[in-house]
Amino acid sequence: MAWPFTALLVWAAAWALDAVLRGAGAPAPVAFALAALLGAAAATRLAAARWRRLIAALGFPLSYAASGAAASLPAALWLLPLAALWLLYPLRSWRDAPLFPTPPGMLDGLAALAPLAPGARVVDAGCGLGDGLRALHRAYPQARLDGWEWSWPLRLACALRCRGWLGGARVPARVERRDIWAADWSRHDLVYLFQRPESMPRAVDKAGRELRPGAWLASLEFEAAALQPDAVHVGAGGRRVWLYRAPFSRRRGAQASSEPRVDGRSALPWDE
Repeated sequence: MAWPFTALLVWAAAWALDAVLRGAGAPAPVAFALAALLGAAAATRLAAARWRRLIAALGFPLSYAASGAAASLPAALWLLPLAALWLLYPLRSWRDAPLFPTPPGMLDGLAALAPLAPGARVVDAGCGLGDGLRALHRAYPQARLDGWEWSWPLRLACALRCRGWLGGARVPARVERRDIWAADWSRHDLVYLFQRPESMPRAVDKAGRELRPGAWLASLEFEAAALQPDAVHVGAGGRRVWLYRAPFSRRRGAQASSEPRVDGRSALPWDE
């Protein structure tokens, strides 16, 4: 269905459910909550782009508030979205990237640039809903996949998706609730990230300390400015995956102020 008819359909379905439930005698908060959930679920299934999903999902609650119908709802009900946001993004994860799903097929062909032996261990550090794990499984079907996610609702949803319980193909991955900055990266042959520019120096420092020689750091979209990439994979839509192999090579003239230092020297295993 062409946009914006997708959004119109989602909004109409949510309003229709709200009217049916109210007509059946359901309390206004219950009718509103169920209609909003229907709108959010339908938006996820019917809209492809993230911003379109957001518009479709928020259309019913915003129009509900603008119509004056919200006057019948208890004021505390509007705290529910804040509570849901708190559950999705616990305090410890606020410095990390928000939910940025890996586009389908984005990592196809990655193995040609960053080859791994059968049975190699690959981790999606910050796996969200599991889109990155699906893409990694396509790229490395013989790898042992791990997914780490600190948000317990996202971790649960990711585990269910990987088991095929929420639709789609099953992905043989072990999904755990872990803080990616406290977890040990040294056992993995490839660490996959979709972070943000502000957290990339922290990822570089950790990878430099923990990744063993020959292991890969793969970053979707965001380059490690201090490092010289060993390869760059160009995926769908021209988006890039920056590949760095330990021991890393630092760019000439790159700032090293964020690196830990021991006796006045960098503690990272840079390969000058």
